[in-house]
Amino acid sequence: MFITSADTSWANGISPFAAFYEYGVVIAITIALLVLVYFFSSAKTRPIYLIDFCCYLPPPNLRATAANYIEHFELCAAHEREAIDFQTKMIKRSAIGCEACLPVSVHQIPPDKSLSCTQEETETVLFTVVKDLLSKQSINPKSVDILVTNCSIFCPTPSITAMIINKFGFRSNIKSVSLSGMGCSAGLVAIGLAKDLLRVQGNSLALVLSMEAVTPSGYDGSIRSMLLANTLFRMGGGAVLLSNKKQDMLRAKYKLRYLLRTHMGSDDESYHSVIQKEDGAGSVGVALSRSLLHVAANALKINLTELGPSCLPLSEQLLYGWSVLQGKFQNAATKREVYVPNFKKAFEHFCIHAGGRAIVDAVEERLRLKKEDGEASRMTLHRFGNTSSSSVWYELSYLEAKGRIRKGDRVWQIAFGSGFKCNSAVWECISELDHNIRNAWSSSIHLYPVQIPDVIDH
Repeated sequence: MFITSADTSWANGISPFAAFYEYGVVIAITIALLVLVYFFSSAKTRPIYLIDFCCYLPPPNLRATAANYIEHFELCAAHEREAIDFQTKMIKRSAIGCEACLPVSVHQIPPDKSLSCTQEETETVLFTVVKDLLSKQSINPKSVDILVTNCSIFCPTPSITAMIINKFGFRSNIKSVSLSGMGCSAGLVAIGLAKDLLRVQGNSLALVLSMEAVTPSGYDGSIRSMLLANTLFRMGGGAVLLSNKKQDMLRAKYKLRYLLRTHMGSDDESYHSVIQKEDGAGSVGVALSRSLLHVAANALKINLTELGPSCLPLSEQLLYGWSVLQGKFQNAATKREVYVPNFKKAFEHFCIHAGGRAIVDAVEERLRLKKEDGEASRMTLHRFGNTSSSSVWYELSYLEAKGRIRKGDRVWQIAFGSGFKCNSAVWECISELDHNIRNAWSSSIHLYPVQIPDVIDH
């Protein structure tokens, strides 16, 4: 006679129905755990698509040539002679051309740094790019699920996201976040935040807006490290539309492959390398320290250490590892320089933050890139100036306007910002781009690239 588990349970005083119930609970818990594992793993690997993006094109009447810039300093009489001469020299060596623009408020004599003018600049830039992007893609504002904005200097109440929601009539349950104080790398910080929100909220659209308000940023004092910002920053901004919807893969331009953030804030030198502060006379400005390039190099090195294993082919990783290993067994006299991987084997295009001529040159040298690899960055700096967090989008727009991006190409965006931060985003082109579609570069792309002189006099 065979004894079943139910018979055994009955013999032990346990009802067979109770035994079956216990087994059912165990099975139900197991299934629930499997479902949770599947949910979290699928959310973690849920692809993020970049449907489209748009950059602000200022009207030509807002152009600020080097000559006009210098004349403006003279007429405003806000600076001492020494400060004017220093800014004149920096502007001529900035590599920024005559097409870069400043908001209306800065063209006034004296410049108007009021709250109303700052809000007017912000609305002009962001309202324009949002309207252009949504209309271009036939997107109803109420279909946007996530809104992220970033602007370092201007942090109003209500917030910038509230400003956009009010203007375009987004839904009342939209997830919105306004980022401030995060510097020129904040554009990729905003993309990272939108990515994280899209990972946990399926079937959603995210709109990311990046800009810097130039109106309140002018410095009226005489400290040279704080005067530099006056000569670099120009008017600009960008809007990026992201999605995790499967059906959007067919119309998306790019797919996000990697996004990595490196924060050096625990190091005092890095923390103070870009910082907003008051001078002795009470004038507020952003100070750029002499150690900025050194700090940026260290941040980039750490960022690459984490990004490299995910992107570089195994052959380049082995060459780098072997070089490091050899260095450990060589004395100082015979020690060779550590091998720098060939990043052209991992990426076809590079968008280096157009923070200034020295930044682009330093990154090119560090990564052993050729001049043509930094072309998009140099031309963006020349045409639009340093537009802060949106600069990497002007650079990608340049590459698209030139017709250089092909399906399967990988684009590496590198952003630097206060804190100090180095952020990387890697995008893969997943569609055949229509290079005839107009963008911020279309009207002048035939003029580029241009030879940028060491000193610009116009």
